[in-house]
Amino acid sequence: MHYLHSLFLEPGITQSLLVLVLTIAVGLFLAEKLKIKTFSLGVTWILFCGIIFSHFGLRLMPEVEHFAKDFGLILFVYSIGLQVGPSFFSSFGKGGLRLNGFAAAIVLLAALTAWLIAFLSGENMATMVGVMSGAVTNTPSLGAAEQAFADRFGDAPNSIATGYAVAYPLGVLGIIFSMLLLKWLFRIKTNKEEEHIRSLSNKDKEPVLVDIEVMNPQIKSMTIRELHHTCNFSMVVSRIIHPDHTETVPQAESIFRNGDTLRVLADREHLDMLALLGPFVEKKKQESTNDGSNLISRRIVVTKPEWNGKQIRTLGINDRYHVTITRVLRAGIELIATSELHLQLGDRLIVVGDKDDVQRVADIFGNQLKRLDVPNLLPVFLGIVLGVIAGTLPVTIPGLSSPFKLGLAGGSLIVAILIGRFGPYYHMVTFATTSANMMIREIGISLFLAAVGLSAGSGFVATIAAGGWIWILYGVVITLLPLLIVGFCARKWGKLDYFTLSGLIAGSTTDPPALAYATSLTDTNDNASVAYATVYPLTMFLRVMIAQLMILLLC
Repeated sequence: MHYLHSLFLEPGITQSLLVLVLTIAVGLFLAEKLKIKTFSLGVTWILFCGIIFSHFGLRLMPEVEHFAKDFGLILFVYSIGLQVGPSFFSSFGKGGLRLNGFAAAIVLLAALTAWLIAFLSGENMATMVGVMSGAVTNTPSLGAAEQAFADRFGDAPNSIATGYAVAYPLGVLGIIFSMLLLKWLFRIKTNKEEEHIRSLSNKDKEPVLVDIEVMNPQIKSMTIRELHHTCNFSMVVSRIIHPDHTETVPQAESIFRNGDTLRVLADREHLDMLALLGPFVEKKKQESTNDGSNLISRRIVVTKPEWNGKQIRTLGINDRYHVTITRVLRAGIELIATSELHLQLGDRLIVVGDKDDVQRVADIFGNQLKRLDVPNLLPVFLGIVLGVIAGTLPVTIPGLSSPFKLGLAGGSLIVAILIGRFGPYYHMVTFATTSANMMIREIGISLFLAAVGLSAGSGFVATIAAGGWIWILYGVVITLLPLLIVGFCARKWGKLDYFTLSGLIAGSTTDPPALAYATSLTDTNDNASVAYATVYPLTMFLRVMIAQLMILLLC
């Protein structure tokens, strides 16, 4: 008995490590076992386990607590930044600007609601930031708030983590409830909504593959280069099909004439321009020809690091191997393979050409998925170094009594986004498999939540008994009010379909259980997932930065 007492209760490095990993293990066990259909508190159980263990006397050494909290937060935020970096800036295009506008309004309204509650009730602003983080189920904003408070005032008060803990459970339920309430308010029936989406389906901006028979009398002959110059928009001609049914892979100086059929990949919105060449025809099936033509289309994965960051036009693939790269699949997004596009490790290329030529190109790019299984840790730790430096740089802002700092969370997030987006341009390999990224993220959030729970638990019960229960009500208001106001406007005047609206609500709160519910509403479209992915990067960035600004400006 004395052995167990000293092992778990006597302060020391071994005792702290044991308590830390025990908290994480029990929390993850509860996250796995305690589920109601798709609803679960997930890794937040680690926070609650930490609070309970701390209440009964299990503590961490201050040095271990601070390290686990800070390093866990950095790992978590940095992995998110690397994931969203490639799509962060592109999420503002092709209709994403409007969705991100609605998401930003939800984030700002939540902050305004928290400030109003603090102003009217006299509640401490730092506590309200914690309540707000729990109400919108955003853990990085909790970490950013605690870090900002510690940088300016010393150790963060336990009330920030306590406010987060009491608001989080109803925050998850409130997000889903807001979807149901909007559905009832607008009398939405999912089957009719699906029919309406199909009737109004507008995929003008999606790339499509078409065959065009050249029948313009003004065109006697033209090169592919001249066609690109004339059209002046992104397109790829993957094949020229001649009247005798022979097919060739075009190069820049390849000539096509009236009677030839061009197989073109372009955005649907540009088809009217291409129609000037001639009528669209049903795609001609590949036929064996006397010249031994054996054109195929194959997916090739870029697995050799030397191609990372290279522009397609610099590769000379078309001229040297007589194949055409038509599309690039990256992070679930299909891109037209324009000559200016930079390749990244892990890209999946759609290559058209003769079977033997395509095989040679596959060997050049690697096309060995096992290579991608080997983690590349240099960008992770180099980026963390830069993120810590950026987060601790003081920036003088008029009106602030002390210099503003991005903090460990803000600095790491911004650096990760920039490296994820622009790193390949400088031949930095930023690719990581989804499982590797998730492993880093889960380790980080587990360390952070365990440390926060173990530091906040000693006064948790006393705080709730002394009136902290009112924070639950505050959290419900912060959850519902912004979602219902913006959701109503997005449906009423923004004309968003219900599935896109549900994805917007889930994405603006970065809440996976809400996304799971939103995607379960229909099997006929993926509007909810697309909306979630579109607003997630900006939302995560805004949540982290606003939490810090509220601490620095209002506390």
